Amino acid sequence: MSAMFRSLSVPNYRIWFAGALVSNIGTWMQRTAQDWIVLTDLTDHNATAVGVVMALQFGPQLLLMPWTGLIADRYNRRRLLMVTQGLMGLLGLGLGLITVTGVAQLWQVYLFALGLGIVAAIDAPARQTFVSELVSDDKLSNAVALNSASFNGARLIGPAAAGVLTVAIGAGWVFIINAVTFGATVLAMAMLRTKELRTQPRASRKRGQLMAGLRYVSHRPDIVAVLVTVFLVGTFGFNFAIFTATMATVEFGMGASEFGFLSSIMAVGSVAGALLSARRSRPRLRLVVAGSAVFGLSCALAAVMPNYATFAVSLALVGFASLTLMTTANAYVQTTTRPAMRGRVMALYMAIFAGGTPLGAPLVGWVADRYGPRWALGVAALSGILAAGSVLFWMIRYRSLRLRYRPGRTPRLLLRHDGDGRDLVAGTPETATREIAIVEATAGR
Repeated sequence: MSAMFRSLSVPNYRIWFAGALVSNIGTWMQRTAQDWIVLTDLTDHNATAVGVVMALQFGPQLLLMPWTGLIADRYNRRRLLMVTQGLMGLLGLGLGLITVTGVAQLWQVYLFALGLGIVAAIDAPARQTFVSELVSDDKLSNAVALNSASFNGARLIGPAAAGVLTVAIGAGWVFIINAVTFGATVLAMAMLRTKELRTQPRASRKRGQLMAGLRYVSHRPDIVAVLVTVFLVGTFGFNFAIFTATMATVEFGMGASEFGFLSSIMAVGSVAGALLSARRSRPRLRLVVAGSAVFGLSCALAAVMPNYATFAVSLALVGFASLTLMTTANAYVQTTTRPAMRGRVMALYMAIFAGGTPLGAPLVGWVADRYGPRWALGVAALSGILAAGSVLFWMIRYRSLRLRYRPGRTPRLLLRHDGDGRDLVAGTPETATREIAIVEATAGR
């Protein structure tokens, strides 16, 4: 099997991948239909209301982060995921029933979004770290990238299907279909060969384990730099539901099908970014910087597109940059974190990424309402540029990053730095040497 899909050679990962793909399609269908009914049925194109729904859905990841990470590190992740996936299916079913019967109101959608957010806060770190029980360490980075490809491949199908089905049978039935798809993940978890799962170290039950993860991260400046990037882009840049919905309806006067199509177009670039990440044997900090910068520039480009067609094309580049950035950041944090700490560190990662939405989504929604959706995309562009600049500043200030031009010599551009900061944690498996960083940085291209 090619290097890009090497994790699929593991039977347990194949089962997990198939179940997750079906569930991801349903998730994207529900997200699209939910944003659509809030924007068009329950409000009069109120982007702020869409932002509130996103805030309620992602806010619990920020508030519950210390406990959800410890839960993922302490308990059986397979059984935990079966419970959380089942609960999310029930929530989708409930939302579908009140929508089909015509009694849905905005405050009820808010409550279901909050309920889903609470369950998802427990599900996220367990789901992210469960991959390490399915594949060996040398395949972990590839498996993380393929998970991103699955999630965004589902975005190719889910939003477009939701747009068509919302028009044909109504948003309520889309929610009910999503509830059924969660059963695919539960079935996949039941089918796994439990004897082939890789046992990971569990967190001890002694006091202080909640803060141990924070102390670990505080001594890993490279992870701190990645988390700053994730916060800036996740909070102010990854509000795609607001951008695509308001651009489609307010700026271009399109309907539900065209709105769903925009998410699918973005997913084309996202899948390409995730698959290219899957080819790399190791995630690098320089890709986090490059992905942030390209994301910012692509959002700026999308903001000035004159019509629906050119805007749709620009979203493919936005998707490519965003997934290159986030897949690399996710894989870097997972592969360089000690196994016993992985759940807590990934909970912090997910809290910063998704938990920033309660701050960013209402603000970006307000900008879209007050100044127009193009300016909201400008906020996203600024977040990408600032994120790239923050990591570069850290590398220059603390890791002696220097770029030299040498005419008449090969290579002419010489990049030097003192590693990515992992060498500050002496004696740990994730230590990186300065010599490796310098050799890689100076090798001819």
